[in-house]
Amino acid sequence: MAGEFSLDDIKKRIGDILLEPEIRFCGLIDPKGELVAGGFDSSIVPMLNDKQRRQLYQELAHRVANRQGFDADLGRVKYSASRRENAVMLSFPFGKHIVLVMANPGINIDRFAWDVLNKLGRSWSDFDSL
Repeated sequence: MAGEFSLDDIKKRIGDILLEPEIRFCGLIDPKGELVAGGFDSSIVPMLNDKQRRQLYQELAHRVANRQGFDADLGRVKYSASRRENAVMLSFPFGKHIVLVMANPGINIDRFAWDVLNKLGRSWSDFDSL
């Protein structure tokens, strides 16, 4: 699909992802590490305080930007995942933005990542601007 998603469309897709029972958080992070859209499922108590979350978003934005240096040789990142004891974190690059998803630790990462990619849209990783 050529073109861009509107912010309203992204918010709707994030809302759809948050409906999944194993999701704790889903948000759109800008290149500066700011949360642009999304948030926590209404039943979730965040594990990190506001300052820690902001630091996490900034570190994620920096890490994703650094990975782009390998795109010419390895291809673009579809998603990255990290399994921790208390949560699984997945990041999905979207141009200079990132969709960050935090889920309960028992999920199958690959199956879950493809489910999220399908909710975002099959051509999600083909976008390079927002």
